Amino acid sequence: MHFICCIKQVPDTSKVKIDPETNTLIRSGVESIANPYDMVALEAALTLKDTCGGKLTVLSMGPPQAEQVLREAISCGADEAILLSDRAFAGADTLATSYALTRAIEKLAQKTPVDIVCCGKQAIDGDTAQVGPGIATRLGYTQFTYVTEIKEIDTVNARITVKRKVEGGSEIIRGPLPCVLTVELELAKPRRASLPRLIHSLKSEIGVWNAEAIHGDNQKLGLKGSPTWVKKIFSPPFKEGGPRFDARENPRQAVEDCLKTLLADETFAFHLLKQWGQ
Repeated sequence: MHFICCIKQVPDTSKVKIDPETNTLIRSGVESIANPYDMVALEAALTLKDTCGGKLTVLSMGPPQAEQVLREAISCGADEAILLSDRAFAGADTLATSYALTRAIEKLAQKTPVDIVCCGKQAIDGDTAQVGPGIATRLGYTQFTYVTEIKEIDTVNARITVKRKVEGGSEIIRGPLPCVLTVELELAKPRRASLPRLIHSLKSEIGVWNAEAIHGDNQKLGLKGSPTWVKKIFSPPFKEGGPRFDARENPRQAVEDCLKTLLADETFAFHLLKQWGQ
């Protein structure tokens, strides 16, 4: 079987700050990491490879430094890595990104047919959760989103059974291969690379494909192929919280002050009195 995992390099959002004048992310000095959801997708693909056998190819689109996350994937057990890197890809929204990745997957499928594409549910820098479904739609593959568990792979009948989140619970669903999975964090815990694999990853060759290599339509790539763009980025206002009442010295006074504050809100007082009336 041939598995493909899409990985994105993202800024560590716990350390990202926003320039108050330009309303843009301050990336200077901020460490780039592999998107956590994609690392879970990688673990899912590695587990499937261990179970069913076959080949795992990792794919990423980004600047040259994104090679780092591909080497990380190889150190965990991936067999091949491809980086889509070209100025023509710059500024891509989710539509243009899914197009470029789809073209790359189609090229890989010409050599070895693809059975399963694994993606993280979303990237922590955008939170759109649109790229995986976009790839599935363009490829015409069965789509499974919000996957929390891979229950069974039927290689004979080319079918897969997964458990996925739905509003208010979960469901178990079965469908034919090839397919695209977008996974939740709880699906798996990413493995640690062994020292020999780490050394192997440093020596491994990373394939670099430009727009020409994937036969991409320039009108569908990068900014030209992006009908959406970010108008403004801003930090949410800091919430200081409501009033506090210290009951350590005078509990009775603290309770009275609390009730007085609550009853000063006409809406709260109305609902409270309504309940008391019942």
